[in-house]
Amino acid sequence: MKLFVDNLTHVDFSYLHPERGLLGESWAVNLVLDGSLDPQGMICDFGVVKRRVKQWLDEQVDHRLMVPAQMERLQVSEDADMLEVQWQYPQGERFICRAPQQAIGLVPLASIDELGLAQWCRDQLLALFPEQVRGVDLAFVPESIDGHFYHYSHGLQQHDGNCQRIAHGHRSRIEIYRNDQRDEALEGIWAERFRDIYIGTRSHLQASSNEEHHYAYSAPQGAFELVLPAHACYLMEAESTVEQIAMHLAERIQSEHPHDRIIVRAYEGIGKGAIATA
Repeated sequence: MKLFVDNLTHVDFSYLHPERGLLGESWAVNLVLDGSLDPQGMICDFGVVKRRVKQWLDEQVDHRLMVPAQMERLQVSEDADMLEVQWQYPQGERFICRAPQQAIGLVPLASIDELGLAQWCRDQLLALFPEQVRGVDLAFVPESIDGHFYHYSHGLQQHDGNCQRIAHGHRSRIEIYRNDQRDEALEGIWAERFRDIYIGTRSHLQASSNEEHHYAYSAPQGAFELVLPAHACYLMEAESTVEQIAMHLAERIQSEHPHDRIIVRAYEGIGKGAIATA
């Protein structure tokens, strides 16, 4: 007998890709439990399943920087409750992230994708359930997007929750309307500009050059630092909430098309986002 829960939750996080570098991602989560029935005639109560799995994913994956510990050119060091991850892009540029341990997840993989990370999660989830549950099958499912999208990472210093972590991210669709008509060409331009991007905030920028950016700030969870190639960064004046991103895009596009009414629907992961008009 099996119990399934489709679209149990979503995870939004960033990870290091062996070629593309820092990459924001958003996946839906499907779950199947294999087991026998308890005295209530259940494998496990749906409420218990959803609560336990979501809590575990929130702690171990969501809003973290996930690092494949077996990838090439990687060094990880630990100091008290801090982790420092150093990695070199294939072209030689530096990646450095220093953050509290709760903001970084190390997994014993050479690279991260939805299949490998799901297997790592499955190996640990079975212990969350009663003995009649004999197997757990978890699947991460990328959203099917008919149109343009981009992967972005960011950190929100002012956020009370886990969004304050300097390197977490999303895979997000974008919709742009000019005079109430969808403009897919503009969507493609901005999706390409934001491809695999880190959206930084100017007040977080400690140093910059044509080669790299260095961001740092302190937040309730601790001190955060991030060094990235300049070509992988896009700078905003405000903190990069999805509301501010939508507003920034609407204003930038309207300045390029001053006689048009612009509406931007910017997504933050799956099924949520902000609308801005200029």
